[in-house]
Amino acid sequence: MIRESRFTLTVAAVCTLCTLASFAGAQPFPSRPLELVAHSAPGAGNDRVARILAEILVRDKFVNQPVNVTNRTGGAGTVAYNYIKSKRGDPHVILTGVSNTLLGASLRPEFNVSLDQFTLLAMVALDPQAVIVAADSPYRTFKDFIDAAKREPGTLVGSIGSPASAGRMLLWSIEQETGAKFKVVSMKGGADAIISVMGGHTHFSTENISEGMAALEAKKLRVLAVSTAQRMAVVPDTPTLKELGYNIHVGSARGFAMPAGVPKEAAAHMESVLERVYHSAPWKAHAQASYYENVWMGSAEFTRYFNQRQEWVRNFLRSIGAVKT
Repeated sequence: MIRESRFTLTVAAVCTLCTLASFAGAQPFPSRPLELVAHSAPGAGNDRVARILAEILVRDKFVNQPVNVTNRTGGAGTVAYNYIKSKRGDPHVILTGVSNTLLGASLRPEFNVSLDQFTLLAMVALDPQAVIVAADSPYRTFKDFIDAAKREPGTLVGSIGSPASAGRMLLWSIEQETGAKFKVVSMKGGADAIISVMGGHTHFSTENISEGMAALEAKKLRVLAVSTAQRMAVVPDTPTLKELGYNIHVGSARGFAMPAGVPKEAAAHMESVLERVYHSAPWKAHAQASYYENVWMGSAEFTRYFNQRQEWVRNFLRSIGAVKT
């Protein structure tokens, strides 16, 4: 009996030591540098979100590792999405452009992208769209703009960041609501779309108003209407599309995702870090300067939001010929 008790105690001690060793050897998340992946070119909306997030994470010591931003552009976002997909199980790679563009890609079979390949973490803002023209444009109001488009369908050319961007979705919504028809040109990103308008290469853009902040402040651009729920402080005299009688509220979600298959603890930890960022003074200053609509959605709510928008995005893609069913 004594020998048996000693044996039992010895086994228990070994097990305890193994457990402690395993716990001690486990590295807290993150255990190596984080990579924030933007699917657009430098200067575009989700690139700027990635860079301000990286700055806040390091400066305010929300993480104890370096944070790097990489731009993986092309294929309507699919270059970045497939990169994230290839990192299954790795919580140190985070997609920063989680918006309608990802949702649209997931509904196009040829892209081989599905939502179950991602772990949605959080959404921290809605980056509103606007109808933006050059300061010297002959269109002084949204009505002027729509009337011109109806008189000569397809002659007004709009620049957007990508074929399935929120900018394209806003333009589609305007066409649906007004009956006007436009020609569309896709650029490398929202910043390029705005530059195209400033250079007189296109008549207007429906990209994020934040893409043209400097030009707007320099009075090189004019905003005819915004897609927000309420008027924006930066352009207080500009009406919302809802005010004008159109049932339109569109914006680019500023959300984040890890690859599928990551440890639940790591995903939950990063969600809590993002919530701390959302409530931080530096983020609030960035959101105000970028004219965002303040929105916080944790992982569960953000996932529901995505699922609820699927049919709307499918109808959009069907109408532009991107999907057949």
